[in-house]
Amino acid sequence: MIRATHLPLYLSSLSLSLALACGGSQSDEPTATAPAPGESAAAVPATAQTAGATAPAPQTGTPAPDFTLADLDGKQVQLSSLKGKTVVLEWFNPGCPFVRYSHGEGPLKDLAKKHTADGVVWLAINSGSEGKQGAGAEMNRAARQDWSIDYPILIDANGQVGKAYDAKTTPHMFVIDGNGQIVYRGALDNAPLGKVPADGQVNYVENALASLAAGKPVEVAETKSYGCSVKYGSL
Repeated sequence: MIRATHLPLYLSSLSLSLALACGGSQSDEPTATAPAPGESAAAVPATAQTAGATAPAPQTGTPAPDFTLADLDGKQVQLSSLKGKTVVLEWFNPGCPFVRYSHGEGPLKDLAKKHTADGVVWLAINSGSEGKQGAGAEMNRAARQDWSIDYPILIDANGQVGKAYDAKTTPHMFVIDGNGQIVYRGALDNAPLGKVPADGQVNYVENALASLAAGKPVEVAETKSYGCSVKYGSL
């Protein structure tokens, strides 16, 4: 049992443990706090984790920045070539405990498979710099096999694409409609590491995809992401 007088020390230790597991210090890792349903990033400001990012973050309702990246098999994927399709971007780091939970037993275990069967294009992007946690083709190939990921994992080792999107955490999710517009950006859901709030779990990405499929506006278009910081390299 944790006594009330020991609670601050316990919470500090827990925060430090998560930070170290994420491959960073306690100070540069985002917390595991998710926004309440309908809570926007404007309501809960997030500190940018992207060193040297100068361009403003792309807003929902604006064109998604185009990019071309190679997957783990060397195949080039260009976002603009996918116009007409709904696209999900998932910032990825196989060493991050939030990513490991999401793919191991959490929502990402089968979420992509469900929606790619309906024609959605799902792309994981690893913007980790060489030598950083979760970087390297070998580790990402192993994760692809372990988690039965059947969609491309794209390598953004110089971090240019991640910074163009102002991707802060792993996972950080973006949903792009058939017109190439960002219609959702933020957290996967409101339950980091499976910690479901008292008023129930909300999967923001699934809700956004359901709205698009029904031809309706995305009700919650922006939330604060959670997870480990994206492991960008130094400038």
